[in-house]
Amino acid sequence: MSNMARKTSLVFAAGCLGGLLNSLAVWIFGDLGITAALGVKIAPQLSPAWLYPRLVWGGIWGLLFLLPLMPTRIWSRGFIFSLGPTLVQLFVVFPMKANKGAMGLDLGLLTPLFVVVFNAIWGWTAAIWLRWTGK
Repeated sequence: MSNMARKTSLVFAAGCLGGLLNSLAVWIFGDLGITAALGVKIAPQLSPAWLYPRLVWGGIWGLLFLLPLMPTRIWSRGFIFSLGPTLVQLFVVFPMKANKGAMGLDLGLLTPLFVVVFNAIWGWTAAIWLRWTGK
Protein backbone atom coordinates (compact mmCIF):
# COMPACT_ATOMS: atom_id res chain seq x y z
CA MET A 1 0.00 0.00 0.00
CA SER A 2 1.37 3.42 -0.90
CA ASN A 3 2.04 5.97 1.81
CA MET A 4 -0.76 8.24 0.51
CA ALA A 5 -3.25 5.36 0.46
CA ARG A 6 -2.26 4.49 4.03
CA LYS A 7 -2.70 8.09 5.19
CA THR A 8 -6.03 8.39 3.41
CA SER A 9 -7.37 5.20 4.97
CA LEU A 10 -6.15 6.29 8.42
CA VAL A 11 -7.79 9.72 8.26
CA PHE A 12 -11.02 8.21 6.93
CA ALA A 13 -11.05 5.67 9.76
CA ALA A 14 -10.25 8.42 12.27
CA GLY A 15 -13.16 10.46 10.95
CA CYS A 16 -15.47 7.44 11.22
CA LEU A 17 -14.41 6.89 14.83
CA GLY A 18 -14.95 10.59 15.50
CA GLY A 19 -18.37 10.28 13.88
CA LEU A 20 -19.20 7.39 16.20
CA LEU A 21 -18.22 9.26 19.36
CA ASN A 22 -19.95 12.42 18.13
CA SER A 23 -23.12 10.44 17.43
CA LEU A 24 -23.03 8.69 20.79
CA ALA A 25 -22.62 12.06 22.52
CA VAL A 26 -25.58 13.54 20.61
CA TRP A 27 -27.71 10.49 21.44
CA ILE A 28 -26.68 10.36 25.13
CA PHE A 29 -27.35 14.08 25.63
CA GLY A 30 -30.77 13.64 24.03
CA ASP A 31 -31.55 10.38 25.84
CA LEU A 32 -30.63 11.85 29.23
CA GLY A 33 -32.71 14.94 28.51
CA ILE A 34 -29.74 17.31 28.74
CA THR A 35 -30.48 19.05 25.44
CA ALA A 36 -34.20 19.30 26.28
CA ALA A 37 -33.44 20.73 29.72
CA LEU A 38 -31.47 23.49 27.99
CA GLY A 39 -34.26 24.19 25.50
CA VAL A 40 -32.78 22.34 22.52
CA LYS A 41 -34.89 19.82 20.60
CA ILE A 42 -32.14 17.40 19.61
CA ALA A 43 -32.84 13.88 20.84
CA PRO A 44 -32.33 11.34 18.06
CA GLN A 45 -33.09 7.66 18.35
CA LEU A 46 -30.00 5.49 18.12
CA SER A 47 -30.66 3.44 15.00
CA PRO A 48 -28.62 2.17 12.06
CA ALA A 49 -30.47 4.54 9.70
CA TRP A 50 -29.42 7.51 11.81
CA LEU A 51 -25.92 6.28 12.67
CA TYR A 52 -24.53 4.95 9.36
CA PRO A 53 -24.64 8.24 7.39
CA ARG A 54 -23.00 10.02 10.33
CA LEU A 55 -20.13 7.51 10.30
CA VAL A 56 -19.62 7.88 6.56
CA TRP A 57 -19.74 11.67 6.68
CA GLY A 58 -17.38 11.60 9.66
CA GLY A 59 -14.96 9.62 7.52
CA ILE A 60 -15.31 12.00 4.61
CA TRP A 61 -14.71 15.00 6.87
CA GLY A 62 -11.71 13.11 8.24
CA LEU A 63 -9.97 13.77 4.93
CA LEU A 64 -9.33 17.28 6.28
CA PHE A 65 -6.64 15.67 8.42
CA LEU A 66 -4.57 15.17 5.27
CA LEU A 67 -3.91 18.92 5.39
CA PRO A 68 -0.56 19.70 7.04
CA LEU A 69 -2.08 22.20 9.49
CA MET A 70 -0.64 22.20 13.03
CA PRO A 71 0.32 18.51 13.00
CA THR A 72 1.76 18.62 16.54
CA ARG A 73 -1.15 20.43 18.21
CA ILE A 74 -3.83 17.77 18.34
CA TRP A 75 -6.40 19.72 20.41
CA SER A 76 -6.20 22.84 18.26
CA ARG A 77 -6.06 20.83 15.06
CA GLY A 78 -9.06 18.72 16.02
CA PHE A 79 -11.10 21.78 16.94
CA ILE A 80 -10.16 23.79 13.85
CA PHE A 81 -11.01 20.89 11.53
CA SER A 82 -14.32 20.42 13.39
CA LEU A 83 -15.33 23.89 12.24
CA GLY A 84 -15.85 22.55 8.67
CA PRO A 85 -18.69 20.17 9.55
CA THR A 86 -19.99 22.67 12.10
CA LEU A 87 -20.40 25.42 9.50
CA VAL A 88 -22.04 23.01 7.04
CA GLN A 89 -24.46 21.78 9.73
CA LEU A 90 -25.39 25.29 10.84
CA PHE A 91 -25.59 27.03 7.47
CA VAL A 92 -26.50 24.26 5.00
CA VAL A 93 -28.05 21.23 6.70
CA PHE A 94 -30.28 22.93 9.27
CA PRO A 95 -31.67 25.75 7.10
CA MET A 96 -31.68 24.12 3.65
CA LYS A 97 -32.09 20.39 4.24
CA ALA A 98 -33.90 20.09 7.57
CA ASN A 99 -35.92 23.35 7.50
CA LYS A 100 -34.83 24.19 11.06
CA GLY A 101 -33.88 27.81 10.40
CA ALA A 102 -30.53 29.50 10.24
CA MET A 103 -28.08 27.74 12.55
CA GLY A 104 -30.89 25.38 13.61
CA LEU A 105 -32.35 28.04 15.88
CA ASP A 106 -35.83 26.56 15.38
CA LEU A 107 -34.52 23.71 17.55
CA GLY A 108 -33.54 26.10 20.36
CA LEU A 109 -31.29 29.06 20.99
CA LEU A 110 -28.39 26.93 22.27
CA THR A 111 -28.40 24.67 19.20
CA PRO A 112 -25.27 26.30 17.68
CA LEU A 113 -23.36 25.76 20.93
CA PHE A 114 -24.30 22.08 21.02
CA VAL A 115 -23.27 21.68 17.37
CA VAL A 116 -19.87 23.23 18.12
CA VAL A 117 -19.35 20.97 21.14
CA PHE A 118 -20.52 17.77 19.43
CA ASN A 119 -18.39 18.44 16.37
CA ALA A 120 -15.40 19.27 18.57
CA ILE A 121 -15.81 15.76 20.00
CA TRP A 122 -15.52 14.47 16.42
CA GLY A 123 -12.38 16.52 15.74
CA TRP A 124 -10.65 15.72 18.99
CA THR A 125 -11.41 12.01 18.68
CA ALA A 126 -10.03 11.89 15.14
CA ALA A 127 -6.93 13.90 16.07
CA ILE A 128 -6.19 11.76 19.12
CA TRP A 129 -6.67 8.52 17.18
CA LEU A 130 -4.37 9.76 14.42
CA ARG A 131 -1.71 10.67 16.98
CA TRP A 132 -2.09 7.23 18.54
CA THR A 133 -1.67 5.52 15.16
CA GLY A 134 1.40 7.59 14.37
CA LYS A 135 -0.05 9.58 11.46
